[in-house]
Amino acid sequence: MAVPDFQAWFLPFLKHLADGKNHRLSDLYEDLAKELALSADDRSEMLPSGKQLKYKNRIGWARTYMKKAGLIESPARGECRITSRGLEVLANPPDRLTVKFLKQFPEFKEFHTYKPSAPLDPHTEADDDSGATPEEALEQAHQTLKDDVTQELLDRVKSSHPSFFEALVVELLLRMGYGGSREDAGKTIGRSGDGGIDGVIKEDRLGLDFVLHSGQTLGEHGRSACGSSVRGEFRGRAG
Repeated sequence: MAVPDFQAWFLPFLKHLADGKNHRLSDLYEDLAKELALSADDRSEMLPSGKQLKYKNRIGWARTYMKKAGLIESPARGECRITSRGLEVLANPPDRLTVKFLKQFPEFKEFHTYKPSAPLDPHTEADDDSGATPEEALEQAHQTLKDDVTQELLDRVKSSHPSFFEALVVELLLRMGYGGSREDAGKTIGRSGDGGIDGVIKEDRLGLDFVLHSGQTLGEHGRSACGSSVRGEFRGRAG
């Protein structure tokens, strides 16, 4: 099974505090993982950032949301305790405790309705039924933006004039550390469609060795426009 969304942890979390005692969050991680029958794989699943276990992150956000709603409090660092409001909720609990349910409490509504100047996800507005925590939403938004920029850049490069593409390859090799300076380390010598050498890069600052390159775009199926005959001609000219 997958790690349950963070709202699925609300009610089990609150029930574990029903005795009114102080509970350590570190203990709750283990107790709640057992109650929701997380597998070993579930327990080892990380956030996309790789910085935290997903189930602990979701339990942590469940704690934050219920604290903002006044259902629990933190009597000491790393500890939780149910409040009188939390006990009232448990006296007549809903089938599923959700963000929508928590919005009946003014403190939580004020916290949750704060909106940044731009939506977290550039394609999807956040909603109360989302299973993603705010941190996960930020990571998803960042990845979406990164993918969009990558695709836009790729489309621009593929639609550019061949001479621009050839110069771009030289610039990329220079940024990777070849040569000394932009002026004398690389130059573009090819002509579009000539099927030959497009550029020369000095392999070191002294220019004792150099690299010849031929920039080729890929076709629709990821195949190089440079055929075997052209590659043979390139090797002959390079030699």
